[in-house]
Amino acid sequence: MKFKTEQEEFWAGEFGVEYINRNQGAKAIAGNLNFFSKSLSKTKRIKSCIEFGANIGLNLSAINLLFPGIDSHAVEINARACDELKKSFAPPPNVYNESILDFVPKNKYDLVLIKGVLIHINPEQLKNVYEKLVASTSQYLMIAEYYNPSPTMITYRGHSDRLFKRDFAGEILEQFPQMQLLDYGFVYHRDLNFPQDDITWFLMEKSR
Repeated sequence: MKFKTEQEEFWAGEFGVEYINRNQGAKAIAGNLNFFSKSLSKTKRIKSCIEFGANIGLNLSAINLLFPGIDSHAVEINARACDELKKSFAPPPNVYNESILDFVPKNKYDLVLIKGVLIHINPEQLKNVYEKLVASTSQYLMIAEYYNPSPTMITYRGHSDRLFKRDFAGEILEQFPQMQLLDYGFVYHRDLNFPQDDITWFLMEKSR
């Protein structure tokens, strides 16, 4: 697999495998159940979903519990994560082991999800990724990332140029007038029951 950016190589390789080992388990799924039950409460009739950067499927596991029988799809760059993802579901979702930057949307889905992934993408490629997200949705787009009013780079586990914060939702809303903000919220890492990693989420709906 050939990559366009250093960030892709970073997540496709050993660091991406280490991430799998740090992020798994029933507690994570419980937190995601609480997260999506609130953040998706204003949606209607979700029957299909694609997640960009699905890792081992912790988000999709929660969504499958909330929407039984949903048609699940996943784009994931790390091959080990894809193997784990396929084992987590019966039947397994449609998994595309490729970079988001190379993925070509061929279908539209009721819900497009990206959570904790835009922050790790090379900023020069964000417009490309935004286009894929919007092109893939027939109705809803959920993004959940670290928010900052202006673009900034944060050192990530000792690595530079691997984590970037900005107003991702605002940029999508400005770039694509067909997308409208439906709901938004924040989950604090000190939440006593269902913590998330200080994530700000935005639910957008595509006008028909």
